[in-house]
Formats: sequence, C-alpha cells, structure tokens
Amino acid sequence: MNESILISACLLGENCRFDGKNSLRQELLEMLEGKHLIPVCPEVEGGLSTPRPPAEIREGRVYRGNGAEVTDQFSEGARICLERGLVQDVRLAILKSRSPACGCGQIYDGSFSKKLVPGDGIFTKILKTAGIDCISDEDYIDNIEHP
Repeated sequence: MNESILISACLLGENCRFDGKNSLRQELLEMLEGKHLIPVCPEVEGGLSTPRPPAEIREGRVYRGNGAEVTDQFSEGARICLERGLVQDVRLAILKSRSPACGCGQIYDGSFSKKLVPGDGIFTKILKTAGIDCISDEDYIDNIEHP
C-alpha cells in the first residue's frame, strides 16, 4: 500500500474553508495521483461551521476579527485530525498555506490586515510535535521533485 499522506481537505476541493469555498489545486492533485490521501479539516473537526468568520493567531491563541476566541475548537480539531493520521502511520502532511490551522512556515499576524509573519498554524504545530513532516501546498508544488 502507498504511504498515507494527510492533506488539507480544501486542497482536494472540499468546500470547508472559512468562506464556504475550497482551495482546489488541480496541479497538486495530479502530482499526488496514486497516493493514499487522508483529507482533514481541523477547523470543521473542531466544531466550527462552514462558512465561518475568519480567524488568525495572535500570541499563540486563535481569534476571530470580532475578538471571539476559538483556540479550543482549533486545538480539538487538530487533536482529532492528528489521531486520524497516527492511526494510519502518516509521515507527511500537505497543508493549506497561511491558514491559522494548517499554515506551514507563514501565518497572518492576528491583526486582520493581511500581514504575514513566520509561524505555523495550530494543526501544523501539533503534527510537527508528533514527528510528522509538514509542507505547504505551495512549497510542495514549487519545491518537490516528482518522477
């Protein structure tokens, strides 16, 4: 059986983003053809609705633009999705760039001004702590050599 890969469900065309849309990356799908993909959305798994107000990380906590904190939902969803990956012995996750859950290397700064800062989303942090390699969809497409 092929190696299992966790992947942000929005990248596969699932309408689970905060705005009710998806982030389908056809090129990514073609690159991953034949691989065992495990789609996850930590925000939805944590009980947040679709659509939902946007959220950003500030000082390690997750907030909506109106100041409402949703860290617990993000953390619970991350835990559920991590368990799904661990059960299938996942070693790699391909995650939606800049997301407060799945951002890998860069996230928004929490000011809702579209300013990017170095950092990882809540789910990405828990994956890395568990020893799972994480890469953003953009970095995967731009930097991974494929046969």
